Amino acid sequence: MILLDVPAPDVIQIGDRLEQFHFSEDVQIAALDTLRSVWVHGPSAARLLGDGDYNSWSQYQNARVEFAGAPVVLARIDQLGVPGFVIFADAQQQDEVIRAIAAEGALPATPATLEAARIEARYPVFGVDMTSDSIPLEAGIEDRAISLTKGCYVGQEVIIRVLHRGHGRVARKLVQLQVEGDAPLPHAKVFAGGREIGFITSAAQSPRLGPIALGYLHRDFLTPGTGVEVDLGDIRTRAVVS
Repeated sequence: MILLDVPAPDVIQIGDRLEQFHFSEDVQIAALDTLRSVWVHGPSAARLLGDGDYNSWSQYQNARVEFAGAPVVLARIDQLGVPGFVIFADAQQQDEVIRAIAAEGALPATPATLEAARIEARYPVFGVDMTSDSIPLEAGIEDRAISLTKGCYVGQEVIIRVLHRGHGRVARKLVQLQVEGDAPLPHAKVFAGGREIGFITSAAQSPRLGPIALGYLHRDFLTPGTGVEVDLGDIRTRAVVS
């Protein structure tokens, strides 16, 4: 069995998409609603999970292990700039898993905290910072999302054309912005010298950095330290590519 962890709102769409490329193989694609995911992030995340050498795991390494007296699937996925793990447990075991982690010293994180940490780490998520129209090279996820040594895959022609003919240059790219004043709203426009050069995809109030955002900018404005302006409705505020 191959387990795919996908955004809940996109389960049907992704399943249908996979079915389009399923021909003669003896494969059944179905939504699995009996598992729940519990995420643990932080410098001590591996220690909270037991005696395994989880700190040495590579990205997306996973295994079936026992945790809180129940069989679970454990995978390493660093999404917040610190070590991160996800525990896939049976729905009936979810509360027990959470209690076991809390007993080891884990603290619950609010959605606002997670969003700020995610944007600090410049980790884009599908449906927010990426869509089906995005090119992985634009979002900067090629290192973890594309294998250049495997066989054919959907979208390969575009990727190879950009890498080999365009030398990796894309028209726009996702960057992190340090914003003055309030955090902008998604889809807020970004300007430079009166010229519209991009838009915001997500933003948050970081306790460490203040207002920060992710957004796509024209390739001429990607250098860290570049000053731009972000539309906040009635006014435009200064921001810096960070």
